[in-house]
Amino acid sequence: MSPLDQEALALHSSRKGKIEVVSKVQVENRKDLSLAYTPGVAAVSSAIANDRELAYKYTIKQNCIAVVSDGSAVLGLGDIGPEGAIPVMEGKCVLFKKLAGVDAFPICLDVHTADEIVAAVKAIAPVFGGINLEDIAAPKCFEIESRLKKGLSIPVMHDDQHASAVVVLAGLMNALKVVGRKKEDVAVVVNGAGAAGIATAKMMVAFGVKDVVMVDTSGAIYAGRKEGMNGEKIHMASITNRGMRKGRLSEVISGADVFIGVSKAGVLTREMVKSMSLNPVIFAMANPVPEIMPDDAKAAGAAVVATGRSDFPNQVNNSLAFPGIFRGALDCRASEINEEMKFAAAKALASLVPSPSPEKIVPDPLDPAIVPAVSKAVWSAAYLSGNAKKEL
Repeated sequence: MSPLDQEALALHSSRKGKIEVVSKVQVENRKDLSLAYTPGVAAVSSAIANDRELAYKYTIKQNCIAVVSDGSAVLGLGDIGPEGAIPVMEGKCVLFKKLAGVDAFPICLDVHTADEIVAAVKAIAPVFGGINLEDIAAPKCFEIESRLKKGLSIPVMHDDQHASAVVVLAGLMNALKVVGRKKEDVAVVVNGAGAAGIATAKMMVAFGVKDVVMVDTSGAIYAGRKEGMNGEKIHMASITNRGMRKGRLSEVISGADVFIGVSKAGVLTREMVKSMSLNPVIFAMANPVPEIMPDDAKAAGAAVVATGRSDFPNQVNNSLAFPGIFRGALDCRASEINEEMKFAAAKALASLVPSPSPEKIVPDPLDPAIVPAVSKAVWSAAYLSGNAKKEL
């Protein structure tokens, strides 16, 4: 056990978790009690019963997010169950509050089918202004998000998919400036076909990258492939890999301009990087050990290298995106988080690095300018797309 692991265990033990509930009102006398609870609260409940929209005016719903997981795909730990997921979801709630002033609460469900998770989230939704799905295994995560978006009138976002994709796109926008390439001309290989990989590939295609190939443990994904396919992969095969390339990563990577790794440690070698085009861009985001270490990638000719780690430049972390996205969605009372809002978030993130360099393609995760810039962009995009109940 590393010193950091020991320190983390001690911190969580001494604090008995990372979040708590704090009252906004004083209850020091009978008058306070009458206002906060009975009989005064009956007037508030009656008003909401007559007009449910007033829940946004009188309750925590206006600024509260549920961070929901079943513990089936937690970090790089896999299916560790709902109890094991609690510390991670608590940490997410800490970031929501610290970075965006959003109140969030961990909801770790001891159910695992799509039907059960959808039913549970719908049942608790009245309290919350938005739902952040987290660490739910693919492919069921796609179905769960889709069904909840259709069944609820509040924003629902699977963070592992969309926040990750938004940050990667922001980084790619700036990386392409560094290497002097256009999105229409680059060949992108996405290694990993889980939640983050599929969402990222979709966003690359929507952004205008014409040559995207996805690779999983069975090799390149292409139309008609039988091995290891599911509904999402079949869909991805229909919108990517127009050249019908086949083979393992070592074959598909040859000549590519960009590698996006959301897979596992060590799968990208120096030889593979050398086989790519001149000055390639590498996003090696497996955690805690990336697909290739930055020094190795640079030694093999990479011009720009990003990872998910905080001890290297260009940390691609979903905390760059989700606080601002939900802050904007809550503030404008959006009914969903649509594609326009996600693209606006990516562009806002990219714009916070006005002079991109090999060592700086995304802002620092703790940059205080991020949430205001992203939330404003998200609100504006929501309004222009007809998805906001409030004007900016």
